[in-house]
Amino acid sequence: MPRLLLSLVLASALGVAGCTNLFFQPHRIQVVTPDRFELEYDGVFFDSSDGLRLYGWWLPAQGEAIGSVLVLHGNAENISTHIGSVYWLPKRGFNVFLPDYRGYGASQGTPSIEGALSDVESALSTLLGRTDIDPNKVIVYGQSLGGSLAIYVTAHTPHRAHIRALVVESAFSSYREIAREKLAGLWLTWPLQYPLSWTISDAYSPIRTIDSVSPIPLLVVHGGRDMIVPLHHGERLFEAAAEPKELWINPEAGHIEIFRSESYRDRLVEYLKQRLCTPRGSEASADAC
Repeated sequence: MPRLLLSLVLASALGVAGCTNLFFQPHRIQVVTPDRFELEYDGVFFDSSDGLRLYGWWLPAQGEAIGSVLVLHGNAENISTHIGSVYWLPKRGFNVFLPDYRGYGASQGTPSIEGALSDVESALSTLLGRTDIDPNKVIVYGQSLGGSLAIYVTAHTPHRAHIRALVVESAFSSYREIAREKLAGLWLTWPLQYPLSWTISDAYSPIRTIDSVSPIPLLVVHGGRDMIVPLHHGERLFEAAAEPKELWINPEAGHIEIFRSESYRDRLVEYLKQRLCTPRGSEASADAC
């Protein structure tokens, strides 16, 4: 019996580590820099609430800025690979602040859900503290894990009054549910999908708090062929959210692929202009830009 108990404890411990790795797969190596995309940039060091030194890129808009976008990337690698998803935003007139969470790239520390949420709050405070932006024209845009983090932080941050819209792309609705789905996809962990997924806290899951994002406008974007975070996560988030909200589904897109399309980029730019260029509570119109 003691030997069996030890085996079960070891299996559970390995399972918890495996579940943690589902959410955080950081790399320290910088693959490319923004000049690869013909962008100006500054490296920005800023502090976490618990004293870690974090790092991000500031990408100024080309021409007069329409607004500023805090971009929160997904769970793998670091900003040097995720810039490939958003390099086009400065060319369309948006400042971009692209930070790495703790444990990613040049940011100190070890990743955790609580730590990443704190880092997002610190990044938002850093962006709003800049003297070269309009603090009342800020968008939060999160992809995959970054989208799930963005929902929680936007619902709880004391800086809510500065956020003009929240955009989440390919985000999952529940940490526990996505962990269970990934465990179910492997024959080795399939029998343990439920007991191991219950080791993951759902306290910070976006499905529990997304209704509190309102009255900040919410845009949920998802690909119909997303094999990493299936479409039903985006649909659940949209259903649980309060107005104002929109749901865009591209049936042909996979994970974080929708804005590879020029037509969807045009559509997003128009959406952001409508939220940034009209007074709060007014009928949306981009004419004021």
